Amino acid sequence: MIPSRRLLQIIGVLLLPAFLLHYFPLLYFPLSVVVCSLLLLSVVEMWSLRKAPAIRIERQMQGVWPIDLWNTVSLSLHNESSQTITCDVIDAYPNHWKCAGQPHHTTIEAGRYKRIDYQLCPDQRGDAPFGQVFVRLRSRLGLWERTFRLGSEQHVKVFPDFSKLLGNTLTATDRRSPTAGNLRKRRRGEGTDFRQLRDYRQGDSQRSIDWKATARYQKPITREYQEERDQQVIFLLDTGRRMLSKDGQTSHFDHALNAILTLSFIAQKQGDAVGLMTFGKEQRWLAPHKGRIGLDRILAGIYDLQADETAPDFSFAASALMRRLNKRAFIVLITNLRDEDDEAMRSACELLSTKHLVMCASLREKSLDSALQQPVHQFNDALRHSAALQYLQQRDYAIKRLGIRAGQLIDIIPERLSGALVNRYLDIKESGAL
Repeated sequence: MIPSRRLLQIIGVLLLPAFLLHYFPLLYFPLSVVVCSLLLLSVVEMWSLRKAPAIRIERQMQGVWPIDLWNTVSLSLHNESSQTITCDVIDAYPNHWKCAGQPHHTTIEAGRYKRIDYQLCPDQRGDAPFGQVFVRLRSRLGLWERTFRLGSEQHVKVFPDFSKLLGNTLTATDRRSPTAGNLRKRRRGEGTDFRQLRDYRQGDSQRSIDWKATARYQKPITREYQEERDQQVIFLLDTGRRMLSKDGQTSHFDHALNAILTLSFIAQKQGDAVGLMTFGKEQRWLAPHKGRIGLDRILAGIYDLQADETAPDFSFAASALMRRLNKRAFIVLITNLRDEDDEAMRSACELLSTKHLVMCASLREKSLDSALQQPVHQFNDALRHSAALQYLQQRDYAIKRLGIRAGQLIDIIPERLSGALVNRYLDIKESGAL
């Protein structure tokens, strides 16, 4: 309980005649009466705020929130007392979220209820707590204010914005359609699943003709294949300190998670199972599953995952993954490669490649490319340019040494990771390499 601004103003006004008592003794009695009256009123006012108001508060909102999108929270305040209540309402929403519409001043008649809406925009994935609602009451004469905590605490889950990721996914797949000008590769016929026999159509390859069926039916019959299904796509994700790098507002780690969700959506549409393993301070294993279940498991398994300050152990991660996988899989290793990782990364990729098809995606800081594009006018500009160039050359050399034996490796800025993974995956499906 705190004194209100009104009470402080009254006290300030009374201080002036109090200073004048030495010169005007006759003011002592009336001033004493006023002060005693004010003191009595203050005590009565304080007593009126001794109990919490009879207000029942209910909070209505979604249980799952998409990141960086505005959503509405509704507070229903039920006045269960016999008096009209005027108060200020402030909801204890998660820290650092963007907010619009708070605090709210309202008056609730006896036996009625009021609904208050305000908007929030989450800026970080994971579990987010909502505390109790703060209700600030003023005494009847406005001399005192007291804040009560009412209602209950709640928790919500903040997921990546899957609608935005879905749009990026459709863009990536549309670019590979014939109408977009990109022709699909001719299938080799190896490692593909037989689908059916059908009548020969103009434009079919003669290599696809089934001559035995043609002789039996006395007309050209073609073998039709479909892309291999029931395969596995496994993500091996580095959660170490290098993934904390940021280009703009989004970290490399969040870009990696978005790319994982994008490729998971494509893979489950292709009939493949998707799984994930993380290595770092927190190790998670999500066994591969097909269909919507697999995508939902990935989404629920990474929404609260955060990068930390630990160093990556590639050898341990590769050994742990090999123990868990019995079936050949397409393994996507996502990290931020450094020159000192050469030996550890090479041994990990060699181990995985003995049984699986491995692709390593190394996220490159966009600021390095920007530094090379900046004009050089002064000595400091030259130092910046040469340092960035030397670092990129060392990085390229390490990647080339690794790529000779690791099979597939891309060095890419985070914004382009989703498209690169989708295109590589579709290339593998079309060629039957898995």
